Amino acid sequence: MLQRRHIHDYIARHAMLAATLFAGGLVIAIAVALYLRAHPLLASQSLAALLRGHTWAPSRGEFGFLPFIAGTLWVTAVAAALAVPVCLLAAVYLAEYAGPRVRAVVKPLIDVLAGIPSVVYGVWGLLVVVPYIAETLGPYAQRHWAHLPLLHTDYTTGFSILAGGVVLAIMISPAIIAIADEVLRAVPREYREAAQALGATRAETITRVVARKALPGLAAAVVLGLSRALGETMAVLMVVGNWPHVPTSIFDGAYPLPALIANNYGEMMSIPLYDAALLGAAFLLLVLVLAFNLLARVVLVRATREAV
Repeated sequence: MLQRRHIHDYIARHAMLAATLFAGGLVIAIAVALYLRAHPLLASQSLAALLRGHTWAPSRGEFGFLPFIAGTLWVTAVAAALAVPVCLLAAVYLAEYAGPRVRAVVKPLIDVLAGIPSVVYGVWGLLVVVPYIAETLGPYAQRHWAHLPLLHTDYTTGFSILAGGVVLAIMISPAIIAIADEVLRAVPREYREAAQALGATRAETITRVVARKALPGLAAAVVLGLSRALGETMAVLMVVGNWPHVPTSIFDGAYPLPALIANNYGEMMSIPLYDAALLGAAFLLLVLVLAFNLLARVVLVRATREAV
């Protein structure tokens, strides 16, 4: 009997190891496949020229990726600025302050938000967010914020980085709130009781004890949400304007990498290097997501060491 249990344990351990290696290997396989398909473009032009190039004109053989990289980073940054503080505060309220009745109502609503298709968010942004920016917020910014960096505008149709950021912020909020709420609730109650026994207020207990203990999980929630924002396609494509230039304001239009691939792949493939350029854009997007996750992990490790 004991020998059989050891055999089962051995099989289970190695099966889980194989599954883990397979999951990690998928990332490497996808990256290699995209790189090989993009290699003809990299062989004809230097990587530095492609990354610094401002012009996207496939018919002339010009493939500048800078506007698309900038558009991706701008939209993600705006979504993060709008979503992360609100989501973390909402998670703290649900985990630490809300009663059972409030949680019973709010949690299902958050789950519903997480299940709404991205195209529905895109249509909502097209019908509500874009007109509001064009008719109200844009003119107000033109009158009062023209002297401010990142907020200046001469004219906006509403199709802008801000519209994409608002839609993305709403899309990623359910995931961040749900994960952060579970992480905070997983902190043992003894930590709270010990802090309050020493005279800490409830707010001090949350910020100095519970949040520090839950920091890795909270960071993971934010990283997962922003990773989705980096790769989101349909909703952003519908509201961001798809204008290939380097933005200077949140009221400018942009053209993120996912929208570039979705809009153009399968068309005009007779143009030399066009297919390689679009797959190169997919490879760049994958690298951006991986770099963002690695950077977040480094920052989290340092923050955890300082908090100890």
